[in-house]
Amino acid sequence: MQQIPVYVFTGFLDAGKTKFIQETLEDPRFNDGERTLLLTFEEGEEEYDFSAYPHQNVYLENLDQQTVTTKELQALAKKYKAQRVVAELNGMQLVGDLYMRFPEEWVVAQEVMFADSTTIMAYNANMRNLVMDKLAGAQMVVFNRLQPGADTTQLHKLSRAANRRIDILYDYLDGTTAFDDVVDPLPFDIHAPVITLKDEDYALWFRDISEEPQKYDGKTVCYKAQVAMLRKDKNGMFAPGRFVMTCCVDDIEFCGLPCRYDKARTLEPRSWVMVTASIKAEKHPLYKGDVGAVLTAISVTPAMPADPDVATF
Repeated sequence: MQQIPVYVFTGFLDAGKTKFIQETLEDPRFNDGERTLLLTFEEGEEEYDFSAYPHQNVYLENLDQQTVTTKELQALAKKYKAQRVVAELNGMQLVGDLYMRFPEEWVVAQEVMFADSTTIMAYNANMRNLVMDKLAGAQMVVFNRLQPGADTTQLHKLSRAANRRIDILYDYLDGTTAFDDVVDPLPFDIHAPVITLKDEDYALWFRDISEEPQKYDGKTVCYKAQVAMLRKDKNGMFAPGRFVMTCCVDDIEFCGLPCRYDKARTLEPRSWVMVTASIKAEKHPLYKGDVGAVLTAISVTPAMPADPDVATF
């Protein structure tokens, strides 16, 4: 099956997505004649100027992000014999909902979010779930329309709260740009003989170890968690974890890691325990073929509930 790379651009209306895509397709280093299916899922003030492209193999389709189907997307790719897809998404829709309808052969090569620095904090205050949805999956966020010398602290914090690995680019009104180079230290010492987590640090640790399990390979961790049982290997494993809220009550989910423990079947589901365990980066069915962190319990003891009981960022 021939894979088709998809370049995804997210952000809210008038955030600068169309202008960036236009300039990208005008660049012969990107547009060297590949047959490109250009999908737009919202209508802004900017329009695409096909006459400025160095090659004419760009085919525009306007679609409804809520209703488009996998078959429709497959049919468009076949109609235009697309070698790649460039997609401008609707800021008021969840990115993941559309990805679920991408054809199997479509592979997201890059996702970039654009944000108007003068309005993004208002969006975050009123529609935080939509902002976090886009930041969480993007490889880079571009904050544009910034005054030279503007304080970017809040923009930095917003981005890192959703995605510690995202690249942050500031685009200033005087035409200059600058990458964010602030280094965010983790609130726990990963080089300690035992990485001891405070209750308030669980969400950050879980995200970090999920993104970079190899970084923790061979280390030991101690943290407070609730007991969750696995459907398989339930006699020899459990999943100590916490309920985590990314942005609002609606997105609370249980986040735990598989842990080998020969007394797992004696544990009471949802009970609180203090776990000390060694960490190994390896494959496990929970990771669907990928490498992830797998724990081996050194000790599991009863504990008081964490404060707060739901972990946040």
